[in-house]
Amino acid sequence: MALIQSIDLAREGRVGRHGVGEAALAAALKRAESALDWLRARHGDGALPLLRYPEKTDDLGGIREAADTLTRGASDIVILGTGGSSLGGQALAQLAGYGVSGVDALRGPPRLHFMDNLDPVSFGALLERLQLRATRFVAISKSGGTGETLMQTIAVLAALKQAGLAASDHLFGISEPAKTGKKNGLRDLIGPEGVATLDHDTGVGGRFSVLTNVGLLPAACLGLDIGAVRKGAGLALAPVLAGKPAAEVPAALGAALTVAQADNGKPISVLMAYADRLEKLSRWYVQLWAESLGKDGKGTTPIAALGPVDQHSQLQLFIAGPRDKLFTVITTDTAGVGPKMDAELSARAGEPDFAGKAIGDLVAAQGRATAETLAANGCPVRTIHAPKLNEVALGELLMQFMLETIIAAQLLGVDAFDQPAVEEGKVLAKSYLAGKA
Repeated sequence: MALIQSIDLAREGRVGRHGVGEAALAAALKRAESALDWLRARHGDGALPLLRYPEKTDDLGGIREAADTLTRGASDIVILGTGGSSLGGQALAQLAGYGVSGVDALRGPPRLHFMDNLDPVSFGALLERLQLRATRFVAISKSGGTGETLMQTIAVLAALKQAGLAASDHLFGISEPAKTGKKNGLRDLIGPEGVATLDHDTGVGGRFSVLTNVGLLPAACLGLDIGAVRKGAGLALAPVLAGKPAAEVPAALGAALTVAQADNGKPISVLMAYADRLEKLSRWYVQLWAESLGKDGKGTTPIAALGPVDQHSQLQLFIAGPRDKLFTVITTDTAGVGPKMDAELSARAGEPDFAGKAIGDLVAAQGRATAETLAANGCPVRTIHAPKLNEVALGELLMQFMLETIIAAQLLGVDAFDQPAVEEGKVLAKSYLAGKA
């Protein structure tokens, strides 16, 4: 296992002034045993395909081949998709510098663009500025009926036609296989153009699709080791399949902790990562957790935070505000990493202790100090440490949070895999657009 997880329920006798004690956690862990049994059964009968992806290798060659085709001669690759069709890919792509402030602009081609939020000004500006002849587009929608993605794809097809470019040379798709009697708007749209389309696994929902071609294709386009991502996911799944008790399964422990805290007045779960390359992971986690668990008046509210920057915004509230939050702090080995501080300049700045230290030394100290300060002030804290942030570690993190979400859903008595409230809004929006309401 690449990750190191620990829990501090809060100081003062391990129960704390505001935390939930070990007895409540133990009770939640006992309930989690049935969820683990359910997961093992679903792995055995194949009814939950997600659980088979860590061991799956027969599709990796096709994903790499598609990535080679997309990147050949490309200056830019634009991912058209929203929610689960985009966030997982972004989380992986950030390992290669995508979306990292100050680094993203320095990356060489191909430059990746995830147009996950439909905005007329942003999307119009992108189409105007791109050199379409050297640009590739990937449209992703599991159902094929995502309105935002269909509009983006229609706009791209029109732009390519106006530029005299063949869509089959510039556009790629990922969607469920066509079924008799079931409409797939994306396939109907791009099929007549001769656009190649990979099949989206029908048994894996969008927000759980990061280990499929949906997440791995963008990662492969940036040269990341997609096999290592799945290997890392296998590390998170291994204690489940080995029949370990819930207390020895990090995902079960995390789910039990979150539900126990929610049952005792802490319905907010904060994920604070101390690495720019984990900022997109935090956004992915928020969607995964919120859309999977927020049903029937149940669920907990996820909040994403980034360290150290959010020490200067949210941390004041976290420490001195309402005691209604559980904190997960993710750190990596940054000690000794980055520019070293000159002794003379450090003294001039009034910080002689900076001398000889690296920027990473301060970040490491800040992550540790934040977790300890939260716990010392009566806040329950879980820390997850990834000694080395690479494809294996990120794959393990992704799988741990997906398992954690599924187990938490079992504990709450909700279906982790549907989103009825979201579907209602989609239908209403399309009726407004058609002028029917």
